[in-house]
Amino acid sequence: MGKWIFRSPVARAGLASAAVVVILVLYWFQPWKLFTNTYVDEAVPRVATASATPTPASATSDPATSAAAPAAIEILTVGEFVTHEHRTTGSAEIHRLADGRHQLVLRDLNTSNGPDLRVWLTDQPVTRGTAGWRVFDDGEWVELARLKGNKGNQVYELPASVDPRDFRSVSIWCKRFAVSFGAADLKTA
Repeated sequence: MGKWIFRSPVARAGLASAAVVVILVLYWFQPWKLFTNTYVDEAVPRVATASATPTPASATSDPATSAAAPAAIEILTVGEFVTHEHRTTGSAEIHRLADGRHQLVLRDLNTSNGPDLRVWLTDQPVTRGTAGWRVFDDGEWVELARLKGNKGNQVYELPASVDPRDFRSVSIWCKRFAVSFGAADLKTA
């Protein structure tokens, strides 16, 4: 008797509707991302120490190595990630490069994968716990890029129009659900 149920147009329409709902839910939530990781290990800029002394040009006979060394990279702000919607650890730094450009460096990031994760600089303070999950879109923010991976070292260029002094935190922001996975308060280095 059960095989005759799906011959009814109403039953077929109901089954088709249920299949569409399941497909939409899977697309929206992408639950398989909770069980997959994307590792990124980009070269993180080296920061020169204050004790490093340049080698005089006369100390070498090779013209390629006697050229003046570029100015050092400067770390402007640093912060440690705190957990919001998903457990998140690692650190964030904003660097000023020798040519004046700025980069956001995420070191040892470890968070959950998600359906639509972005890297945001924001003017909002970081609040621990659930109270801090949804505050970052309340003020000024700039989206740097999609998160390259949920684990590892990553570098993001700041647009020339962005002044890093205008922002006090970085958030791993889930755009689809308007929630922070984790965030770091950026303090002067």
